Amino acid sequence: MAVHRAPRWSLGGLVLLVTGALVTALLLAASGPGAHRAGAAEAAVTWSDEFDGAAGSRPDSAKWTLETGGSGNGNNELQYYTDSTSNAALDGGGNLVITARKNTDGGLQCWYGTCQYTSARLNTARTFTQKYGHFESRIKVPRGQGVWPAFWMLGDDLGSVGWPGSGEIDIMENVGNEPGTVHGTVHGPGYSGSGGIGAAYTLPNGQAFADAFHTFAVDWSPAGITWSVDGQAYKTLTPSGVNGNKWVFDHPFFIILNFAVGGNWPGSPDSSTPFPQTMTVDYVRVSASDSGGGATGGAIKGIGGMCVDVAGASSADSTPVQLHDCTGVDAQKWTLPGDGTVRALGKCLDVRGGATADGTPVQLYTCNGTGAQKWTYTAAGDLTNTGADKCLDATGHSSADGTRLQIWTCAGTANQKWTIG
Repeated sequence: MAVHRAPRWSLGGLVLLVTGALVTALLLAASGPGAHRAGAAEAAVTWSDEFDGAAGSRPDSAKWTLETGGSGNGNNELQYYTDSTSNAALDGGGNLVITARKNTDGGLQCWYGTCQYTSARLNTARTFTQKYGHFESRIKVPRGQGVWPAFWMLGDDLGSVGWPGSGEIDIMENVGNEPGTVHGTVHGPGYSGSGGIGAAYTLPNGQAFADAFHTFAVDWSPAGITWSVDGQAYKTLTPSGVNGNKWVFDHPFFIILNFAVGGNWPGSPDSSTPFPQTMTVDYVRVSASDSGGGATGGAIKGIGGMCVDVAGASSADSTPVQLHDCTGVDAQKWTLPGDGTVRALGKCLDVRGGATADGTPVQLYTCNGTGAQKWTYTAAGDLTNTGADKCLDATGHSSADGTRLQIWTCAGTANQKWTIG
């Protein structure tokens, strides 16, 4: 169905990072309406945030960018997005809480004058993008006339091609005057704004989404996009379903969480809507396709059949990466999600300090989108760091347990050859 609204993006509020894709995406068979998504547990998690942390602490800046401003985002929205913990903070119980409040700061100016409300909008444009896979969040939405929470994605080429050419995938939108209904929609050239294509899902028996947490997801592949609520698929859209227009869902996208107040679609809050209102997010998880596709991944084996291993199975920043006997532990399970990164234990393979010199060690580090974490796997079996234009290398041509890994000028030698999976 067409969702009657304008686009919700603002170039001025985004920190955009355009990255090169690393691997060829494989096919995810889209389930039909009414089908359950099977096998999700087997899919390799490529990125997640469980929002664990002290109450009142900020969202992880290595994962999220907080946008600011009161432009209305093309929809005449009423909120000013801030980077304050009064609008986006962890609750100490494993949740992110996005809070919309009545504004008390006369200095905050929106498109219509002094802002009436504040709220928050977070994106992963700077830190994480992925082409294809399963994107999921467990959310308890706010309640009341005029509220508009959303979990959605934009194409990573937004800065170069603009909207809607970049594509937009709305995984979940809810407006307060439809308490029991959420919408899943795509926008692209020729089917944007009020012409977006998608469907609605309504809870049975008059239930409201604000009464409890619900899980919202899409499964995205070259074959199409399938939306689900609590594991129940309700819409599949294929490339032939955009009425002869261009299918633009063939490149990496980044994630957005936001809580808008007012706007053309939900209308303004009225006296029946108390503030503050909260959008509570239990987690966001992204995985590779579990139907024979998605991100490339598994063990990475090098000289002597030894596995690339995170030393001590530690996920701490700066943990060395080494060769080790292959044991199948998580410290040897790597994913290549398609955004140029190589990941294990929720973090990225990283060239220490972003250096480019021969002999620079590689390590595990929080994913940050820099060239030190961008890799290309070639048909020749090289794993090349694109920031340094050098190859992953086993120190001293050794295959011994504990041999540290580094970057070195590509030489085609056995200690620079790797197999994945």
